[in-house]
Amino acid sequence: MQFTLDYGKTGLCVDIPDANVVGPLTIREVPPLDNAAEVLRRKLNAPTKAKPLAVLARGRKDACILICDITRPVPNELILSELLPVLEAAGIPREKILILIATGLHRPNEGNELVELVGQHIAHNYRVENHHGKILDEHTFLGNSPRGVPAWIDSRYVNADLKVTTGLIEPHLMAGYSGGRKLICPGIAALETVKVWHGPQFLEHPKADCGFLEGNPVHEENTAIAKMAGCDFIVNVTLDKDRRVTSIVAGDMEAAFLEGVRFCEQVVKAHVPAPCDVVVTSSAGYPLDTTFYQAVKGLTGVLPIVKQGGTIVIAASLSEGIGSPEFQQLFQDNTSLEEFMHRILGKDYFVMDQWQLEELAKVRRKAKVKFVTNGLPAETINGLFVESAASVESAVAEALAEHGPDARVAVVPKGPYVLPVVAG
Repeated sequence: MQFTLDYGKTGLCVDIPDANVVGPLTIREVPPLDNAAEVLRRKLNAPTKAKPLAVLARGRKDACILICDITRPVPNELILSELLPVLEAAGIPREKILILIATGLHRPNEGNELVELVGQHIAHNYRVENHHGKILDEHTFLGNSPRGVPAWIDSRYVNADLKVTTGLIEPHLMAGYSGGRKLICPGIAALETVKVWHGPQFLEHPKADCGFLEGNPVHEENTAIAKMAGCDFIVNVTLDKDRRVTSIVAGDMEAAFLEGVRFCEQVVKAHVPAPCDVVVTSSAGYPLDTTFYQAVKGLTGVLPIVKQGGTIVIAASLSEGIGSPEFQQLFQDNTSLEEFMHRILGKDYFVMDQWQLEELAKVRRKAKVKFVTNGLPAETINGLFVESAASVESAVAEALAEHGPDARVAVVPKGPYVLPVVAG
């Protein structure tokens, strides 16, 4: 049976033995909005548990709008094209509106990438700046969160008279779902905040996982930090398999976000009757599969449906390599995932981006990983605590030889955009 996995910008066609296939597991088909811009205009005028944006903007001297960075396929141009005229019509001068890219601890987005992110007109006619999570002096300390996380948030946002965040609601490997409060923490938080909030005391909690909000300390804490920073208005969207807008929520940071989550969870969940021996997946293609760091999300997303001792086969382009220098250094400093976990649980070891290796450790405690890519050589992949495979077909053949000819193979072409669960 042939499938096309999301891979880079082109996709990757693979062939899996028909008799073994479960799926494909996909997000539920829902019609995209006929006129997303018109729907957004209505939402701005009649938001969820908030005053209309035009009313909120009236009398404000300046504004800061947060947008996701290049690693999220948010329709920023669509959203900003509706937001910006409302703010200007309400009396906020264009030069007093800042569009701040919530990079978290990712690299900045500049040049052609900036145009790709917001569109040529906005890139050339508005102030668009990057957040720099490693520069503490660019942040304001707001105090400690309820669980003791030091809240350092980008001063440009903290000092803004009107605070607006935008984003995408989808499953998230730690916070349950992306969007809402997440644009503030970790989006514009300093490393000093993220290293505590993404520490083992949070990430090893059983509810710090895809699809969980209630009882999830990662979600609860970044919600608390976002409330400390303040947020006047949010605009969040959901997307279909072709990245067309399927819903828009706007208004109060918590109420509108939860409204979007309720829609999202009905669409993204895909059920299997029992755990599978093998799962074939992706990291959702460009821009999410450009690094090994990002590709880990494709692995954690399918953990609920792989058997203990099973195999995950993942394809990701890795067109930008492994990830940050700090993330790469983790593989040099630790000879095994067991050694790494011993170090971080000892509380005297910290390297930026270690949280993603901690997520990989969760995966490897349950399953073997076979990695297919043309972005890095096999010897490099084999040094990342996973196994390189020449193709998805050869990886599946090896897995079937190990697990038996009747092994069940679940296929998740769009990776972390889908939330696979065992029925019941």
